[in-house]
Amino acid sequence: MSENTKYICECCGKEHEEWPSLGYSSPTHYNDLTDDEKGSIAELTSDLCEIKYSDQTDKFIRCTLTQKVIDHCENLEYGLWVSLSDESFEDYSANFNNENHETKYFGWLSNYLPDYENTTNIPTTVYTKKGNSRPEIIPNHDFEHQFVKDYNDGITKEEAERRITEMLNRQ
Repeated sequence: MSENTKYICECCGKEHEEWPSLGYSSPTHYNDLTDDEKGSIAELTSDLCEIKYSDQTDKFIRCTLTQKVIDHCENLEYGLWVSLSDESFEDYSANFNNENHETKYFGWLSNYLPDYENTTNIPTTVYTKKGNSRPEIIPNHDFEHQFVKDYNDGITKEEAERRITEMLNRQ
């Protein structure tokens, strides 16, 4: 993490190295396609993804998630994908450039997170934001899954740094 920008933390007044976001460039469903399928049935941009199967179309948007770090003044940021219903995806797409659009949607987390089992089935609420920032997702707090528990309870600085190091080593 030595390549990151250093800054003085407003929270504690100490110098820190800024953590990178743990970002995913596509949903797991897209990653699972063959190269031929990616070229023929899928469309992927930096913010939207559609996969058109013969019997259904899966639709995804890119979002953010902020993971609380309990013993540090910086939180861990994720760039994740969620699947939306047709109606929600159409509303999001229609308002993509509307800087004043604020709403919420139901979505399913659509990335495999290596520290957890089956994260592609976690229900979330997607909150759009004014100013065309990427929407933020909040996992359903009642859903029983270790990722949701960690989201609600927070993780340690040591755990956050381990995740960052593992993500950087995979690139």
